[in-house]
Amino acid sequence: MTSQAQPKPNKPAITLYLDTVSPFAYEAYYILRHDAAFKGCQVTFVPIFLGGLMHKCGNTAPMNIKNKDKWINAERLRWAGAFGIPITQELPPDFPPLTLNIMRAVCAVWASDDAQQTRLVRVLDALYAKYWVDGEPTHRPDVLRAVLDDVFGPAEADKILADASTVGKKLLIENTDAAFAAGAFGLPWLVCTNAKTGSTEGFFGVDHLGQVAQFLDIDLDRGGGRAGGWRSVL
Repeated sequence: MTSQAQPKPNKPAITLYLDTVSPFAYEAYYILRHDAAFKGCQVTFVPIFLGGLMHKCGNTAPMNIKNKDKWINAERLRWAGAFGIPITQELPPDFPPLTLNIMRAVCAVWASDDAQQTRLVRVLDALYAKYWVDGEPTHRPDVLRAVLDDVFGPAEADKILADASTVGKKLLIENTDAAFAAGAFGLPWLVCTNAKTGSTEGFFGVDHLGQVAQFLDIDLDRGGGRAGGWRSVL
């Protein structure tokens, strides 16, 4: 995506498009949530359906490409190790599962959220931990329901699952279309706006977070930012 001028935000802005099926979207999410380098950024998480995005792009699922399936498993563990991200050593069951119902439910949560995305972050934290740390099959209705019960309680979980088939379905389509319009062809896709210039660019992959930091004029020398995983991306 080419750089373009946008209204200048008060701080560096990052929009991260994600789906719980992608290990690299999970890793980008975890880093944006926990790494000190991004604490001064305005970060927005947008749930999409990766399968729908891949279809719109005419893209082949990485796990269907010979040799790339093995590389993906090794690569996710390398990045997790570099940044201290908790992750299961074995791929979760049925990987990659169909996440349509998960992401519709996540969009139902997103629909009733506040400006700080408090509810969305809570459910994403729980789903990512259950799937990419515990290796539990969150695509199964009983497991998804258990996660929602734990995070919101049974009554709210009922409402979320009911809304998933209506407002959640609609928002998931809209969000996936928005990701495509923003240049996404896979995940994680990050759309970043520099607070000083107002310029906006898109970046693909957890391995390009160094370029994200550079584009946003984030000083990785402050707070030891160049230590650990940042040495892998700079």
